[in-house]
Amino acid sequence: MRAIQVKEYVREPQDLKVTHLPDLTPSPDTYLISIHAAATNFFDLLQIRGKYQHQPPLPWIAGAEFAGVVLSTPASSKTPRFKKGDRVFGSSQGGYATQVCAREESLMPVPPKWGFLEAAGLMVTAPTGYAALILEARIRKGEWVLIHAAAGGVGLAAVQVAKAFGATVIATAGSKRKFEVAKEFGADYTIDYNTEGWAEQVKKLTPKSKGVDVVFDPVGMVNTSLKCTAWGGRIVIVGFAAGNIEKVAMNRVLLKNISLVGLHWGSYTKEAPELVDKVWEGLFLLIKQEKFKGTVYRDREFGGLETVSQALGMLERRETWGKAVVAVPQAAESKL
Repeated sequence: MRAIQVKEYVREPQDLKVTHLPDLTPSPDTYLISIHAAATNFFDLLQIRGKYQHQPPLPWIAGAEFAGVVLSTPASSKTPRFKKGDRVFGSSQGGYATQVCAREESLMPVPPKWGFLEAAGLMVTAPTGYAALILEARIRKGEWVLIHAAAGGVGLAAVQVAKAFGATVIATAGSKRKFEVAKEFGADYTIDYNTEGWAEQVKKLTPKSKGVDVVFDPVGMVNTSLKCTAWGGRIVIVGFAAGNIEKVAMNRVLLKNISLVGLHWGSYTKEAPELVDKVWEGLFLLIKQEKFKGTVYRDREFGGLETVSQALGMLERRETWGKAVVAVPQAAESKL
């Protein structure tokens, strides 16, 4: 098989190299998957530099999110959920390769009418957006929701979920193209968060300038968002893409009766496994109703594992929107 193997930590994504390795031998409790598409994530950039909280022992294969076809089912299971030939998407260490091994709980069926590129970017961002807004913020029809970095992968997921549940969405982003994308996915208003006084602009959009009911923050903008959050509002913190851990003005939180809640989707499997199925049921229903679509970056294509470094580089420079996904040619295709 072909893969991006990390033998030592690298400084930049362009230092990653594609290499030939022996085909994988799955353990008795894992599926063997032929990868057709691999999605990029910010945590991939941290991991290849040795700065992520989960670092496998060297050497290891980079990447974690993919879509493909089942090559073999777990030998230990008499009734596997998926059969050979099924299309699946999922998350497991080693996504930047032509093959990966994955446990059943980390796999989902590719939705009907969806391609591998669209499905490859679902596993991380879609449930994060859904769980944050539905389980934690508990948004209601008619509420106003502020979504930061709305043109990113998790942001576009949140925009679609909020709209599906009847909210009015104010999206923040940092460029004209990203404003266009946010509106294409359903945002009602867009605000440039690089503009001084953007919080006041948000307030003026809401009825009687009361502020938004819910803030979805994957960036680290809680302090400024407090200025435009309504009394009794909720702020859901899902990440710190800006790179800084904020010190929040808790007096504002108290005076406005604001609720702050964190959302780490990865912890649900251990701490609240009964809610994982509930979230996916909700997402698959939205997909069936055509209220949720894939968020693949379409302004350029990434084809072949050799382009993973380019995709990661553009992701790091904030040059992409949605999910930057790499098409992974199969053995017969790569020889053409």
